[in-house]
Amino acid sequence: MKTVHAMIPAHALDAARRALERHAVLGMTISEVLGPSADGQRTLQRGQVVRDSFAPCLRLETIVHDELVDRVVNEIVAAVHPEGRLWVTPLDLVLRVRTGERGEDAV
Repeated sequence: MKTVHAMIPAHALDAARRALERHAVLGMTISEVLGPSADGQRTLQRGQVVRDSFAPCLRLETIVHDELVDRVVNEIVAAVHPEGRLWVTPLDLVLRVRTGERGEDAV
């Protein structure tokens, strides 16, 4: 199993969720975060225009079975193109604390 992480703009969330649902990936965690911004946001602070190199975005994380990783990644990329960043990490252990289930049974 792998963990798929995606930093996406808020307006792309519905498209990314639909892309995951097409592959029966229903469990995901979504967080509001600040991510790198190519153009930066300009704000006025104490009379000075300040350029911030971070912008608000969403971080989507989900666990995916190995055989679905490439398809899920391609679906998310197509859903959020041309914005966002995506990376995949190996997953050593999944544990459902309430039941004690481990591995695939915990997903």
